[in-house]
This record gives sequence, structure tokens and C-alpha cells, in this order.
Amino acid sequence: MVGLTSAAGLVGFLSEPDTELQIFALRKLNDEINSLWTEVAGSVGEIEALYEDEAFPERELAALVAAKVYYNLQEYNESMVFALGAGKLFNLDNEGEFEDTIISKCVDTYIALSAMFNPATPASTANQAPPQLTTAFPSTTNGATSTSAGLASPTTPFSQSTLPSRSLLSRQDSSTTFDPSLPGGGNAGVPGAHPSPLILQRGIQKQLHTVIEQLFERCYKEGRYYQVVGIAIEARNLEKLRQAILRASDDQAKNKAISREDSIDVGKDLMEYVLEICMGVVQERGLRNEILRLILDLLNDIPAPEYFSIAKCIVYLNESTMASDLLRRLVNKADPKSLAVAYQIAFDMYDNSTQEFLKKVRSNLPSASPPASETAGVSGTDGDNDPASATQPLLQDSNDTNDTATSINGASEKLAASSPEEQKAFDSIGEILQGTKTIELDLEFLYRNNHTDKNILNKIKDSLEARNSIFHTAVSLANAFMHAGTTNDRFFRDNLEWLGKAVNWSKFTATAALGVIHRGNLGQGQKLLEPYLPKDRIEGTNTGSAYSQGGSLYALGLIYANHEALALDLIRGHFKKATEEVVQHGGALGLGVAGMATGDQGIYEDLRNVLYADSALNGEAVGIAMGLIMLGTGNFQALEDMIQYAHETQHEKIVRGLALGMALIMYGRQETADELVNGLLDDPDPILRYGGIQTLALAYCGTGSNKAVRKLLHVAVSDVSDDVRRIAVMSLGFILFRKPNSVPRMVELLSESYNPHVRYGAAMALGISCAGTGLDEAIDLLEPMIKDPTDFVRQGALISLSMIMVQQNEAMNPKVGTIRKTLQKAIGDRHEDAMTKFGSAVSLGIIDAGGRNCTISLQTQTGNLNMAGIVGMAVFTQYWYWFPLTHFLSLSFTPTSVIALDQDLEVPNFKFHSATRPSLFDYPPEQEAKVEDAPEKVKTAVLSTTAQAKRRAQKKEKQQRRESMDIDHTPTTPKVGINEDKMDTDESALKVEGEKPESAEKDTEDPKATAAPEGLRKKMEKEKVGCELENMSRVLPAQLKFISFPDGRYEPVKKPTGGVILVIDNKPSESKSLMELKARKNVKPAAAPQTLQDRINDVYNLENNRTGATGVEASGAAAGAGVLNAMDEGGESAEEADVPREFEYHSDNEGEE
Repeated sequence: MVGLTSAAGLVGFLSEPDTELQIFALRKLNDEINSLWTEVAGSVGEIEALYEDEAFPERELAALVAAKVYYNLQEYNESMVFALGAGKLFNLDNEGEFEDTIISKCVDTYIALSAMFNPATPASTANQAPPQLTTAFPSTTNGATSTSAGLASPTTPFSQSTLPSRSLLSRQDSSTTFDPSLPGGGNAGVPGAHPSPLILQRGIQKQLHTVIEQLFERCYKEGRYYQVVGIAIEARNLEKLRQAILRASDDQAKNKAISREDSIDVGKDLMEYVLEICMGVVQERGLRNEILRLILDLLNDIPAPEYFSIAKCIVYLNESTMASDLLRRLVNKADPKSLAVAYQIAFDMYDNSTQEFLKKVRSNLPSASPPASETAGVSGTDGDNDPASATQPLLQDSNDTNDTATSINGASEKLAASSPEEQKAFDSIGEILQGTKTIELDLEFLYRNNHTDKNILNKIKDSLEARNSIFHTAVSLANAFMHAGTTNDRFFRDNLEWLGKAVNWSKFTATAALGVIHRGNLGQGQKLLEPYLPKDRIEGTNTGSAYSQGGSLYALGLIYANHEALALDLIRGHFKKATEEVVQHGGALGLGVAGMATGDQGIYEDLRNVLYADSALNGEAVGIAMGLIMLGTGNFQALEDMIQYAHETQHEKIVRGLALGMALIMYGRQETADELVNGLLDDPDPILRYGGIQTLALAYCGTGSNKAVRKLLHVAVSDVSDDVRRIAVMSLGFILFRKPNSVPRMVELLSESYNPHVRYGAAMALGISCAGTGLDEAIDLLEPMIKDPTDFVRQGALISLSMIMVQQNEAMNPKVGTIRKTLQKAIGDRHEDAMTKFGSAVSLGIIDAGGRNCTISLQTQTGNLNMAGIVGMAVFTQYWYWFPLTHFLSLSFTPTSVIALDQDLEVPNFKFHSATRPSLFDYPPEQEAKVEDAPEKVKTAVLSTTAQAKRRAQKKEKQQRRESMDIDHTPTTPKVGINEDKMDTDESALKVEGEKPESAEKDTEDPKATAAPEGLRKKMEKEKVGCELENMSRVLPAQLKFISFPDGRYEPVKKPTGGVILVIDNKPSESKSLMELKARKNVKPAAAPQTLQDRINDVYNLENNRTGATGVEASGAAAGAGVLNAMDEGGESAEEADVPREFEYHSDNEGEE
């Protein structure tokens, strides 16, 4: 039957008083609405009138026709309202664009309405607003801190007192538009902030909920639980989330076709999905905490709970009491698997928690005799100076804080172990939580697998003039990064003459490099640095250089980074006794690194007392150290002290250090830091605005917060200070490092900015966010920046490329060989600027970090934020102002290993399987050292003038012969080349045995450059897929998914994620083979030369092989002590030179008068 071509007649029936005609017209229109809607649109009011007429029998049909008309008019809100009014006539099961669009609109509206009436609970406290900064930023005009700031905005050239802000990001939104795409229309929980949506005006919420319930039920029947979970989380409807998870468990239990093991796996996958969404997508911390608590309750109710998911929730919620209870419960089961799970959870807790949290967990575990350090209180002091109101523990409610403190301090609540076996297990867990076991295993891995290419390091040293301080520092940093954690300091011993050229701060940096090289060497760290440490000054004796002493305290902190137990008191003692500013500078940095996130009020006060001395030299380091000690605590008292002093001091270095310190205190605080951020960004001082951007970056690091990204982009294009704009672009990397693929697209235009500071920030943002990924999009943006006309932009591009290409080989990324050649070429180029050469040297150290066994990662193997890595990267970016801070990047180095331990925490000697070709994740090949060939015979060059003279002489001789007619035959003449001006060569001297012609060399040169990837590809094709790897081998993050344990004896307790993996011995009765820990046995003597003659001999390399009493070869640290401790020429104790006399100026006309 041919369809209708006109709707004029049917539209006329709608005006008839006969109900039957109206119903007939509606039915016909409903069938043909897609082709007739243009004619019906003018009469949609009559259709609406029929729907609103309660006496009309087919109101639902009228609503459906009206919905379809509005759908074709693209008025989707009106269409949804009438579709809901259609009731059962709107069938969800129909497949069509109309139904799909209305369902999507219903879901968006449901999410918006649910979020409006279910606002998230603030993360700080359950019933109170977060405490406010009482003495910071007194507001005058538009929130500015002073009248000058109010009249002249730092971010726009206009006066805010006379003109409103033109930025949509800074102007308050006065729009009344309801946006269902934003939670709560963008104003969830704000009374009176919401407009009256159409669906609320029409009163059809009940129909909306009915449609959503039908949609959920259909998802349940089809097993699409993930969609229900996603909608529930977006709508902040935790009851629906709980219902979805329980329904999934019930459906799996009732389904007879699926085995019990499969049902457990499905439930596990759903829980992991919820955790992934919660940690990676949900941006509001309060909502995230509520979801995690819900998941925690559900996990505890499962008969076979997923302990690793429980531990992940506990760590994020900072529930130390629950963590110790979980470990105690697992140990009390007394079976090998539960004990292995407890050990694995302890290792994961150390990787993902702060020192303060770990100390609380250890305090709650049963112990026979608690150490003295553990009984002194959680913060390392009596706790009297740390009021509960001053510090908000990271991601924890105030009520929970009090409960936790009570359980820790209450000795009656601490249970004792019931058996010696349990006590041994608790002692082992305490050792793991203290970090000594993880650090020892990482040190062993780096020591065993050191693949540092010494030829590259030697080339850097030979190419850069050591007398130049910046170049000496660059070589020290490259050496430190290449050997980070390997304990291999031989470079210092082999290059004592080069080391002796270090003066002042380059000597400070070189000494601190020992801390990076020996990082984690807990057993020998203090012994190695003993010759460098400050000594009591005795009159008439030389106590050494203050720069090496300050560097040694910095190095000591780096060795015990984020591990306060062993060295913190020693560093603190030297810091308090120090009187020289350089020593205080190094001591402050060492205290901050070793005592990171301890919240120790005593150390904070020691630092503050030195700060109040108002010394620019040590003030910057002290400000950073104060932030490191209070890292992530949100201590408002500390913030008020730092803000007040930042406004009082006149030293820019002190203000810069305090600005970074305040940012560190607000690490991970998210919404709690908004007030501080706004106050700092409104300050007229560009250094404090710089700190405001850093605070924003660290508070929202890894969250991908749209609000933070919009703020950063706004400041990046509007602030009048180049420094602020640079850090704003750079901070995008901290916010988005969990979404590296989105960063190149975001900074693409910024990388082409006219402002070189913005270009540099874009380069560093790519390096920070894409570190270790080898992302092609990021490399494509950075490669043109290597040739940027500005030297520091080239420097940033080279450093970022090395961070992205770390641990990449040509099989993974073919461009890595070209980039390595570019880095080496920049160092040897005489015409290159010093800043670019510095960046190249540091880049070569980064790309081979940790003996080519470390990557740069800002998140842990289990997906949580890597606190030490983020802090290290944040402080490293300040090398722009102060080179010694470059060492902080070593905190971001993460060993890429798989280290299997059995239930006895021993390292078994066995192999696991990697289902890849060996060359795919192999080490890059070492650079071949050029061997000096014997001198060859030089080709004799014949000048063109000489050749022409010979030809003229021969021609003249021939003419003479013809004239004399003495000889009849014609003499042979040498062939003349086509180009007579070309320089000829003596052919008798050209013949060198085995030499190829020049044309052949040109033909083989280009193919050789391009044949490497081709040859590698052919080699990989011939290789067998799959290889066996020894325990404690290098396994890259991309390789983990190919790792398996086919050996039936050892079985991992969880899916390998890198790092330490506990394995269960399925054949405990058989004898086992253990791996010998070599790093522990490699004891290096610390004896340093003390006499002047010894130091002279060391400088001239006469005693490079000098051995100690034990016959062990002297270490680089011991050999370099005499050189670095030597006083500089005209050094610290030398008398000051006389002031030059006044210069007398004589004019030309002086004698004429």
C-alpha cells in the first residue's frame, strides 16, 4: 500500500469534535510521522491539547505522536517528556533511532536529577566544613590580597575594579540553563542553584524512574552489569550501586550453566571494574570515599573475599586500624597461602602508603618488644606540639582520626601473638612495612642487572669542559642517573682528575650524586659517606669543604629517601649543629627527602627556626623541606606560618621555596586546596602565583580534573609572568599523567606558541605525562622542538624525549636510535649552547636510568599514585632555578623487575615464562667504542696548478721535438680529466689494500643507516616466540601481560604486576635452590685518604688501585673523598682580597685649564 503523501486531511481531523476521527488521525500520523512531520509540526499544539485533555481516551497515543514530532524538530527535552507521557506505548525493546535517543536522554536526565538531590559528602569531615586559613590572604578588592592587586589584576591587563572579567573561566556563571551532562547541572547540592527542569515542571518523575528500572532490568537479564554500575556511580546513587553488585552475585549463583569458578571470576571482574572507575574516573574525593566504603563493606561480606581489593580500599581511605586487623586476620589463619597473601599485602602497602600510615599499622601489630622509635608516638615526637586541629590526615575524616589515635595509644587494645610462628610472621610483616625488605631486593636487582654503557658516559665527560661549572654538574648528574641504585661509583675512582676540578656548588652536586648512586644501600650508606659528613671544627685543622659536607647530608637523605628509620636522627643532628649556610642547605634537603610525609612537628620547628634567620642561601631548601615533612597532611598551621613569612621576607629564593613547600603540603588534597590556590593566584607577587599553580597541580595530580585543567589553560594564556605561564602549561602533565594519550592533543597549539616559555612548558608536560610510554604522538611534537631557536626550549625537548624513551629499544620504537644519536650529537657540537648541552647530558643519563633497569613512573604497579615519584618530579622541575634539585628526579625511577619470594621471604632460583620474542623487550645494544687505527699512508695531493704546469711543459717539449725533427714517433701524453680545475691525486699513493672506491662508500653508507631496523625485523621473525627468564630479571610494564609461571612448583598469589611477587611452594617437601644476594656481600671500604700526599696522589691517579686492609678495591666514594673534601682555591677559609682602590678618571681637557 502506498503511503500518504500529505498530512493535510489528517491534521484537519484533529480539529473535529468527533473522538473517533481524532484517534484515527493520530494512529495514521503515528505510522507515517517520519515522512509527514514537517506538515504536522504546525499543529503540534493541537496534539498537546489532546494529551492534556484528561477526558480523551488515547492520551498516551497523542503523547507519542507529539514526542516524535519534537524528535524530528531536534527538541529532545520536549520529546523525552512526551515519550515518558506515552507510558506503555513507548516500547524500550523497539530498535530505532527515536527509541535510542529518548533512552539516552532519559539516562542523562536521571543522572542529573539524582545527582542534584544526592550531593557528595565533603571529603574533609562528615558534618563540618573544612577549616579555613585564618591569617592568609585578607581580601580587599575581588579577592585580591592588597589594593594594588585589586586595581591591577595579575592575570589580565584590565582593572578588575572597573571592568568585569572577560574570561568565561573566571566569571561566575549566571546562566540558568540546566545541563544534564554535568552532575546536578553543574551545581550539585547547592540550594537554589538549579533551574526547574522541564521534567520536574511536568511532574513525570515517576514515569522516568519506571523507564530507568526497565532499562536496568533488561541489563540484568542480558548480563550487562557494567552499564548499571556506570549509571549508578554517575548519578551518585550508592543504593543502586549496591543493588547492582548484589544482583550480579545472585544471578551468577543461580545460573546453573556457569561453573562456580567462573561465577567467582565474573564477580571479581565486576569489583575490579568498580574500583577502576572509582580511582580513575570519579574526580570528587568525597564521592570516591563513599564508594570505596561501600565496596569495602560488600567485599567483607563475600564468603571468599578478595583481599587485595580490600587492601587497596583500606590504603586509599587511610584506615590504618582496618589494615592491621586485615593482616592480623590473615596471619591467624595459619595456612601458607594466607601468610603469603598477608606478606603480599604488606609489600603493596609499602609501595602505596605514606610513612605516617605505615608507622600506625606497625604500631597496631603484635610485637614482643616494640622498638623505642615506635613508642615515641606516631609523628616521631611526644605529640604535644601537633594538635589534632592543625593537621588533617590525608583522605581521612576527623572522627576516624580520633578513633585511630585511640587505638594506637591504647595499650590494652594491642593483642599479643598466640604462638612463636605468628610472632615471627608479625615481625616479618613489620620489616616489610618498614621498607627494608623491598629496598634490599630492589638494590639487589639493580646491582645484578646493571647494563650501563660506560662509553656514553666517557664521551659525555670528554666532550664537556670540566672547568665549566655547568658542564661538570651535567656530567655528575648523568653519572648519577645512569648508575642510580646500582652502587657502582667506579666512575669517580677512574676520573679523580676530572673530579678534582669541581668547585663550590658543582662539588656539592657531585657529592650528592653518591646518594643517587647508592640509593637504598641502607647497610653501608652511612659508612660510605662518613668521610664527607660534617666534623667538629678543631682550631688549626682542616675539616674539609663545606660544599662536600652539605652535599653529603643531601646524599644521605637520598640514600634513605622516604625511609626515616635509620638516618633521620643523624641528619637532624648535623643540621641543628651546622653553622655554615651551605651545610644547612644540604641538611635541609636531606631531612626533607628522608622524612617525607612523616608530619614530624619537631623537625618542622627546627626547619622553621632556620628559616626565620632570613638567609637566602638556605631559605629555599628549608622551605622545600618544610613542605616535604608535612607532605599531604594539609597542616593549616604550617600553611599560615609559611604564607605569613612569604609576605614578610624580601628574598625571592625564600619565597620560591615556601611556595613549593605549600604545594607539597596540599599534595592530593583536591577540593581542600581550592581556597589556598585561589588566594595564591590572586597575589600580586608572581612567585606566589607560581606556587599557586604548583599547589593546583599537586592537589589534583593524577585526577584528570576538568576544573583544574581549565584553570591551568586559562592562566597559561593570560598571566603576565612568563614563569607562571610556563609552570601552568607544565602542570598539565601532573594532572593528566593517567591519560597520556590526551596530552599531545591538548598542548599541540601551545607547543607552537610565540612565547618560548610556553613552548618549554608544553615540552615538559609531554615528558611528565608520557614518561616511559614511547608515545608516537608526543615524539612527533617534540622532534621539531629540538631545532627550536631558543636554547632552553631545546633543552626541555631533549629532556622530555629521554623521559618518554626510557627503556625503549628499536623493536618497540624505531625512533629511539635516532634520538640517541641526536642527544650525543648535541653534546659534541661546538656551536651548541651550554644550556642545550646540559640538557643533552642529563637526557643521556635519564634514558639509561638505573643501569637501563628503571623507568619513570608517577603511579605504582597497582595503579595508585606514586607519592615519592610525583614529589621527585615536581621538585626536579625546579632545576630551572637551582641545579642541585635535579637529583630529585631519581625518586621517580622505578625498577622494572619481577622478584619472586616464597613464604619464607627467600628468593628461590627458578624460571618463569615470557610469551614474547626475546629481542622485543631486550636491552638496547651498547655503543661500540671507536678503536684508534694505525696511521695510514696519506694520499699525495697534486694541485691543479702543478698539473697544468706539467701539461704546458709537455706541450712545449712536444713542439720543440717537431721543430727539430729529431724524433719521428709521437710521444704518449697523460690523459687529462674532464674537469681540469679539479684537484688531482698521485695515483701511485692511492692504492691502499682493501680500500673501496668513493662511489662504493656512498652507495653503502645510506643503506647501512636504514638497515638496522630492517635487520632487527628479520632477526625477530627468525626468533622463536617465548623465552625463559630467571627470577629477579628485568620485565618491562608492557611485558607483564605476557608473563606466566608454567613451573608447577611455584604459583603466584596474584596476577603479576611487577616488583615483589609472593609465590606459593606447592612442593615444600622437596629441597629448594635459593639465589645468592650479591649486593649484600659487596662490602666497600669507606677509608678515605687523609694526608696531603694521599690527596695529591689521588688527583694524579697514582693510587687508583689502592686497597684497604682487607684487600678490597677502594670504592669511588672512598677514593673521591680526598678530592671533594679538599678546600677550593681561595676557598672558604681563605682571607678575603683587599678592596681595590678607587679608579681615578682623568679627562682630556684637564691639563688645559
